[in-house]
Amino acid sequence: MAYVPTLKSKYKEEIVPALQKEFNYKSVMQVPVLEKIVINQGLGSAIADKKIMEVAIEELTSISGQKPVTTISRKDISNFKLRKKMPIGLRVTLRSDRMYEFLDRLVSIALPRIRDFKGIADKFDGSGNYTLGVTEQIIFPEIVMDKVTKMNGYNITFVTTAQNDEEGYALLKSFGLPFKNAKKN
Repeated sequence: MAYVPTLKSKYKEEIVPALQKEFNYKSVMQVPVLEKIVINQGLGSAIADKKIMEVAIEELTSISGQKPVTTISRKDISNFKLRKKMPIGLRVTLRSDRMYEFLDRLVSIALPRIRDFKGIADKFDGSGNYTLGVTEQIIFPEIVMDKVTKMNGYNITFVTTAQNDEEGYALLKSFGLPFKNAKKN
């Protein structure tokens, strides 16, 4: 029997029926799905030091389980000593089993390790997607504290098929994301 991530089976067995009942969907195909998780990291300081980019690639690979894509600058900006086509960031898109595994580690291990953590804000983009800003990479257990030379943050975007923020909120809340204050229905 093939391995199935815990959150994937939880989605099929618990979340789908609960959301179908809550929003009165006629079919299970109407229930919103978590399509992908995109992790972005801006590394403006990599312009001056190329080693920063190498270390960041190694860290993001260990956190996500797959190699990130380098994002490059589109134009010259002299004030920032930036030239066109210079590497300035990293991006990785997680889907399927890797996505569920990352979400499980994020919710159960990484977020509770944030200092003075009281939950995450519930500001969605208007179409059911959510972006979470993480200021320090050391909250992830894959990062070895002794090797960290510079604190870097990530933007973690949860892309859903939800039609509106209320459906997206209900989906992510049922996956276990610890939102600060409960939405009023």
